[in-house]
Amino acid sequence: MTLTKTSKKTYAIFLFAALLALLAIPGARRAHADDIPVVEITAKRFAFNPDKITLKKGQTVKLRLHSEDVDHGFFVRPLKLDELIPAGQSIEVTVTPQTTGTFTTICDHFCGANHGNMNMTIVVE
Repeated sequence: MTLTKTSKKTYAIFLFAALLALLAIPGARRAHADDIPVVEITAKRFAFNPDKITLKKGQTVKLRLHSEDVDHGFFVRPLKLDELIPAGQSIEVTVTPQTTGTFTTICDHFCGANHGNMNMTIVVE
């Protein structure tokens, strides 16, 4: 089958219109990194701020973890998070919780005398 010049033009217009229609459908595009919600968490002897966050099961979020003073840990076994937050720096961790519940996050890197009391709560609904 041979396409005429007019047929080729019609075909190209059809493909362009189909592409535009596909882009207009919600959820048809991949989520961009900019579309992922960011939760800011600061670690400072001997607390996380905020001390409680709520996430949604199956929703990807980016945790931006910042240490204001010394090295801190960020450990939550059920969410498979075990991070080191270097002194005075920030790191980003992407997580998609798959289990609902209330989980305790601990600093698992010794940071001083009250280190054992440094924790926060993550609730996954």
